[in-house]
Amino acid sequence: MPRYAAVLLLLLLCLVLVGEGRKHRSRKKRWSAPTEPHKPGKALPETPDAVVLVGGAGSEVEVKDGPLSKKPMDGTKTRKLKTSHLLRIDEHDFTMRPAFAGPAVPVGVDVQVESLDSISEVDMDFTMTLYLRHYWKDERLAFPSATNKSMTFDGRLVKKIWVPDVFFVHSKRSFIHDTTTDNIMLRVFPDGHVLYSLRVTVTAACNMDFSRFPLDSQTCTLELESYAYTDEDLMLYWKSGDESLSTDDRISLSQFLIQKFHTTSRLAFYSSTGWYNRLYINFTLRRHIFFFLLQTYFPATLMVMLSWVSFWIDRRAVPARVSLGITTVLTMSTIITGVNASMPRVSYIKAVDIYLWVSFVFVFLSVLEYAAVNYLTTVRDGKDRKLREKANEQAQALPCTCGMSHAKTMMLDGTYSEADANSLAGYTRASMAAEDASDKQERMVVHLSLDNESTGNKKKSAARGFRIIQNTHAIDTYSRMIFPGAYILFNLIYWCVYC
Repeated sequence: MPRYAAVLLLLLLCLVLVGEGRKHRSRKKRWSAPTEPHKPGKALPETPDAVVLVGGAGSEVEVKDGPLSKKPMDGTKTRKLKTSHLLRIDEHDFTMRPAFAGPAVPVGVDVQVESLDSISEVDMDFTMTLYLRHYWKDERLAFPSATNKSMTFDGRLVKKIWVPDVFFVHSKRSFIHDTTTDNIMLRVFPDGHVLYSLRVTVTAACNMDFSRFPLDSQTCTLELESYAYTDEDLMLYWKSGDESLSTDDRISLSQFLIQKFHTTSRLAFYSSTGWYNRLYINFTLRRHIFFFLLQTYFPATLMVMLSWVSFWIDRRAVPARVSLGITTVLTMSTIITGVNASMPRVSYIKAVDIYLWVSFVFVFLSVLEYAAVNYLTTVRDGKDRKLREKANEQAQALPCTCGMSHAKTMMLDGTYSEADANSLAGYTRASMAAEDASDKQERMVVHLSLDNESTGNKKKSAARGFRIIQNTHAIDTYSRMIFPGAYILFNLIYWCVYC
């Protein structure tokens, strides 16, 4: 019995070893089965509980204890192929444009304006951040795909393929954003269509006309053009017309109101290289006037009105009127200097210059008005003093006429009135009178006689003309009406012309 038991144990051991060997062989076949293509009509070997991969690079055949099942595969998701192999980059020369030596390559462009950062009047430029997108077809990049799905890449693939060489005409500075990586996107479709997008900030020149500043509107243009390819090699166009340009509704500027964006295109000619397609992004800006009303126009108007206060100050208050005039003149000079400091040095007159300089002239004329008043007052006082001295000498030389009746007198204060002249009619040359001694200290009384009526009329007309020039009170009185009226008339004309 022990011998039979040993034999049975040995047989069981052999059976176990044989089973393990078969399992090992079946596992090996599953992982290392041949990958030759499956031909239609050829039966697959029956391999229970085994999965065999057969077929080409577009299908996967699965056999699992039952009928044959086929699962489609997308070539874009195959991990075994590199991008360069899938797009066949190494098989083509991408230093040449698509369809080289053939018709021009159509390249569509659309732009999305992200922000309009700044407008500089001094440098006459603007800064804009935008998304620039190019659309074209390159059959060399076509690849097989059962689901017709595109592949998206970053900026590293851009250096290996051909892309349009679009640049910004009249740009001063521009750069592609690189936070956190280069803001470049490349999307390739199975049929070879390509979308190339990048985020750019560009500072470009803008020819501005400041003849109506600050009541002006400015139109600036951003121009796009191919640098190397003429219109015979590359046809640059707006992909969807005016709809190719889109803007963010939140775009706003502190000094300008953005009125409209629109696109245009035309050919540009260079004498040495030829014709090029050029695309234009045009936008119109209208300046906000309220800031300049507060900072420029209102202060200038107040300074002019302040200079008129001197017309109501006594002409003998020399320090008050002189200091007021000098203060307004210096303030106007400061306002003009501050405005010109923030503007380019243009060779023509701006609208704000007209207003400020006319206001400066009004302020300066108010100072000259007091200078004229003060001068005429000094001249009149000198003449009055001489007349008093002469009258005193004549009064001392004349005989006394105290006993005369019907003596008429006239006060000599530098002017002659019609009543004074008529009161002297009918008197002889010798008829004179003198007032009391107390009155002689304050005024001089002279008795004059006129030979006839004609002599009185001549003196009356001469005295009236002399009074208009000598009366300094009348100059201030007329200035109180002329200066405000003239300045109001100027404002009406100015705002009607420029608004």
